[in-house]
Amino acid sequence: MESHGEDLPPPPPLPPNAEPIKAESADDLPPPPPLLPIKPEEAKKISKPKRALIARPGFGKRGNPIQLVTNHFKVSLKTTDEFFHHYYVNLKYEDDRPVDGKGVGRKVIDKLAQTYPSELAHKDFAYDGEKSLFTIGALPQINNEFVVVLEDVSSGKTPANGSPGNDSPDKKRVKRPYQTKTFKVELSFAARIPMSAIAMALKGQESEHTQEAIRVIDIILRQHSAKQGCLLVRQSFFHNNPSNFVDLGGGVMGCRGFHSSFRATQSGLSLNIDVSTTMIVKPGPVVDFLLANQKVDHPNKIDWAKAKRALKNLRIKTSPANTEYKIVGLSERNCYEQMFSLKQRNGGNGDPEAIEISVYDYFVKNRGIELRYSGDFPCINVGKPRRPTYFPIELCQLVPLQRYTKSLSTLQRSSLVEKSRQKPQERMSVLSDVLKRSSYDTEPMLKACGISIAQGFTQVAGRVLQAPKLKAGNGEDIFTRNGRWNFNNKRLARACVVDRWAVVNFSARCNTMNLVNDLIKCGGMKGITVEKPHIVIEENGSMRRAPAPKRVEDMFEQVKSKLPGAPKFLLCILAERKNSDVYGPWKRKCLADFGIVTQCVAPTRVNDQYLTNVLLKINAKLGGMNSLLQIEMSPSIPLVSKVPTLILGMDVSHGSPGQSDIPSIGSREWPLVSKYRASVRSQSPKLEMIDSLFKPQGTDDDGLVRECLIDFYTSSGKRKPDQIIIFRDGVSESQFNQVLNIELDQIIEACKFLDENWNPKFTLIVAQKNHHTKFFIPGSPDNVPPGTVVDNAVCHPRNYDFYMCAHAGMIGTTRPTHYHILHDEIHFAADDLQDLVHSLSYVYQRSTTAISVFLQSAMHILRLLRWRSS
Repeated sequence: MESHGEDLPPPPPLPPNAEPIKAESADDLPPPPPLLPIKPEEAKKISKPKRALIARPGFGKRGNPIQLVTNHFKVSLKTTDEFFHHYYVNLKYEDDRPVDGKGVGRKVIDKLAQTYPSELAHKDFAYDGEKSLFTIGALPQINNEFVVVLEDVSSGKTPANGSPGNDSPDKKRVKRPYQTKTFKVELSFAARIPMSAIAMALKGQESEHTQEAIRVIDIILRQHSAKQGCLLVRQSFFHNNPSNFVDLGGGVMGCRGFHSSFRATQSGLSLNIDVSTTMIVKPGPVVDFLLANQKVDHPNKIDWAKAKRALKNLRIKTSPANTEYKIVGLSERNCYEQMFSLKQRNGGNGDPEAIEISVYDYFVKNRGIELRYSGDFPCINVGKPRRPTYFPIELCQLVPLQRYTKSLSTLQRSSLVEKSRQKPQERMSVLSDVLKRSSYDTEPMLKACGISIAQGFTQVAGRVLQAPKLKAGNGEDIFTRNGRWNFNNKRLARACVVDRWAVVNFSARCNTMNLVNDLIKCGGMKGITVEKPHIVIEENGSMRRAPAPKRVEDMFEQVKSKLPGAPKFLLCILAERKNSDVYGPWKRKCLADFGIVTQCVAPTRVNDQYLTNVLLKINAKLGGMNSLLQIEMSPSIPLVSKVPTLILGMDVSHGSPGQSDIPSIGSREWPLVSKYRASVRSQSPKLEMIDSLFKPQGTDDDGLVRECLIDFYTSSGKRKPDQIIIFRDGVSESQFNQVLNIELDQIIEACKFLDENWNPKFTLIVAQKNHHTKFFIPGSPDNVPPGTVVDNAVCHPRNYDFYMCAHAGMIGTTRPTHYHILHDEIHFAADDLQDLVHSLSYVYQRSTTAISVFLQSAMHILRLLRWRSS
């Protein structure tokens, strides 16, 4: 932050007692506040872990070499002997109330630098917007207190153009065109962080201060973007540029921005820049947003109860004064009828006289503002519970860059995905451009650190692994090409029998019997015996315009009345392939209420390929297997085939606000790895750690792991697994120690609960998709080929990790999966482990393509089981 520019206006006069209070000596300094407050019992578990993350044992060598570039940009550093000084920031109003408004902190700290340049030694700051501030070198005092005055700060008082609340003399408001607020700022020394930690990161080495130092320079980047007026979402930033907006419908827009963060890698410190997208509320007139949000064509049709929920906490600017406020609610009556008490002087020196006036009359008669349509609608309330402040709705405009945090509809989500796609070369061009426009070389704090960022993409050496061989029925080979294959003229590996089944038809355009006959014929070609359906039930024509849940309920009544018992399988024909409102209620009814296997189809053009894909799903759902890996038939999977091995996939599915989260486990059978089972539980929301892996209930265990262990024991000839490989999804790097020392402990305890003398070996792997590293082929418009693996350059300087693109990126830019091996008692060689992970990406029974991460094959059924837990 520049704090001593000559072009700054002189600061306003300070209130009395505005001088900074001199600090005590360093000897009297109290201990710094904790940076990350956590519960004592949790701190004990994490501060003294039983296990540490393992170091990389070696590098992979298999595969054909390929030269790639990645969206990491190398960082260089000139200064190494300085220290970052961390100060704890305490912001209070003048009456000692804590400041809790978002965005106010940055304004206060900016004003602090302008007002007290000499007292702060003309230092630039890096401020995180909350409780932490960093400087290069120390401030003159250890503890500092200042008084800062901000003008034009939104308050509970009404400006000249607003309708007053109760007991507010109108004359005073007219004389005050803006508001001022006084703040107390306390800066308390917390810690010193050596910049030499960054120098070590540049050499591909880590120290105890590396992550702290990187956090500081990440905060500098966030502050740089905040100064440019960007919306900040963690390490991503979004400019108010209409060219970055895409309309998703419903008053929601997708906003393209950019992620930037510093990463310690084997090649040194790098800046990772990537395209990022968030959802924002469509700026503009509030009434336009409500019309779009509720999909109505006239304000008279707006549901104002829904509108109140949709608008709460959004920010608006009001005309004509262009003042910004936060919406707290709506008036109980419409603008014509909403009254308030207005105090006016009754001529001469008389006392103020209170009169009752409507909001509409106040703005039209007292302010001279024409209102065209607001009279019949509620007013926007921006006041406080006991002191409401109302504005007619047509005077209110939603300000730009406000995050939309509610869940998207299916149509909005598909629109966002479609409009956010970027081919590799387009993404590279955009990233190069954003790095230039970011002007990081002008950021004062980075300049003071001596940090410079290269403009070119980092080169990395990759390898392309050979695709695993697949087997269909009768041992026939399946040939894969570019991560894809088909079942033309092939039978399925283990075909099921489709009997005791029925058809329900929600579509008026489908010839049901032709579809059924074609399905039976195609099934015979694939080795599946499809018997004739017990019955075909057509939807009653009078129900087609009814709400989807009612249509589903009526159809199930017909199923129950026309079938002698519960069917084994239901084929459901929908009218629309995408966005069918019947799909969700139907799936929920089948899975949650009846436990019936179902397959939905929406055939627009029926051919052999379409029917084959449908049959693959049906066969997998009914317990069959479409294909197998050749290495699991041999068996020849290194360290796995000849030793009883259980493979677990674990994840937590987060529900909508107010719903429980669903932790879940998928387990593979042995010696086969192409078949899996699933278990789910519910737990408190917003918990990423799974708390139901081991749940002793007296002499029994009601945990998730026990189910998987018993299933393995039953299906593998009463053998206990000697090895357990765990794939964990959905956790960040900051949670690795908890997975390693808390969740793994629960799994071990579940094993011991069954047999105290049982000591299986464990390998624990975290799979991450939510990262921002991408790989590109220089000079090529294509994505990296399936099977691409990278375990050098941009990987961790010490820990054991690698990136893999197992799938073919057909649309947009391929996103690799980042695998972190936290623990390995099985002692896989790097090549063997990478081959295993790659092979597991080819065993998703419902697909004829390699998938991006092994866990998808298990987690798909877990998402369906979520309905049964709802």
